[in-house]
Amino acid sequence: MNQLARYSPGSAEYRRLLIAMFCAGLATFAQLYAPQSVLPAIAAGINVSVDTAVLTISAATAGLALSALGWAWLADRFGRARIMLWALPCATVLGLLSPHLKPYSLLLVVRFIEGYFLAGVAAVAVSYIVSITTVTARSAAAGIFISGTSLGGLAGRLVSGFVAQFFSWQAALTSVSVLAMAATLTFYLLLPRVQEHPRNASAHASQFMRQHLRNPVLMGLYLAAFLLMGAFVSIYNYLTFRLEAQPFALPVALVSLLFCAYLLGTFSSTYATSLVKKYRFGQVFGTAVGLTVLGILLTLSSSLVVIIAGLATLTTGFFAAHALASAQVGIIAATGRTQATALYNVFYYAGSAVVGWLMGLLYVQAGWLAVALTCAACVLAAGLLVANTWRPPTKNPAPPATPTS
Repeated sequence: MNQLARYSPGSAEYRRLLIAMFCAGLATFAQLYAPQSVLPAIAAGINVSVDTAVLTISAATAGLALSALGWAWLADRFGRARIMLWALPCATVLGLLSPHLKPYSLLLVVRFIEGYFLAGVAAVAVSYIVSITTVTARSAAAGIFISGTSLGGLAGRLVSGFVAQFFSWQAALTSVSVLAMAATLTFYLLLPRVQEHPRNASAHASQFMRQHLRNPVLMGLYLAAFLLMGAFVSIYNYLTFRLEAQPFALPVALVSLLFCAYLLGTFSSTYATSLVKKYRFGQVFGTAVGLTVLGILLTLSSSLVVIIAGLATLTTGFFAAHALASAQVGIIAATGRTQATALYNVFYYAGSAVVGWLMGLLYVQAGWLAVALTCAACVLAAGLLVANTWRPPTKNPAPPATPTS
């Protein structure tokens, strides 16, 4: 084992770190959201309702949300690299098993546990990168990891959609886990082994969390993350059902191509954070919220072209707002940044799990119009929360606090 290192651009270890963390992000988010493009196939294949099928995603995101704080504590206690090297392979093995389990309730339990282990990467990766890279390399290295999460989420949805078109949804999810297994193996082999200095932070962790939860600026960002993510994942969850039904009747492989809009999010998240250097945070965040609402309203159209434009618009706006909010958490939390990041993850993925499932009940009872309008209201509420609580920070910018979806 090497002593604690600070890797800088140009070194072989730094290049290995970038590849390893990119693969970790890809493996984590490919598995987390792979079922999203095949939800109608799951509902039809096991004869369950729309809202029940969506539990395939909500169970995993709930596991991630509920365990984020625990992983943050374990990372402080045992070391971030060790945690990731254990958690990701465990999650991938469960991902290979879960599609083939019966009854459906057992599949949901295993998906919950899989989400629990995926949090071992999502909750600590950025803080690990910060701890072993030089100041000038941190943002770029964190950006590579976040690119992996974005492309992983996209790859998981595309691969599952295309495989399901010709085979079963079980084969689709298994194929994503095989892809994740290859990425996990690469991560395991390439991650530089450094001697971290674990510390028992339990005495201060609860103090930091109470401090963050009493901070109105952070709470505004946390609640905004809950609402934004809940609305965003709901639109993508239930739009697949709408587009595969009449009058559109699109095949699952074609519907999965709509997730390519995520590539716009990769661009907008970086661009939005750069705009904060020129304009006030409130102006940029408000614009991102406005774009998200506009995109949601466009999906109410009966024209497929307009719906696609709406998806592109809301995805651009959502990822910009998410990047801005998560970056602010890292800036505002002068102490206990690990706990601040973990709390953001809790609210963010709780929104995906809770709101994402509740919108299914609404979709079954009232249809797409009710879901879209409710999601638009959630995004507006997130914007108002931040507008009423945010105050300019005094710290220098830090890397984003959490990966993209």
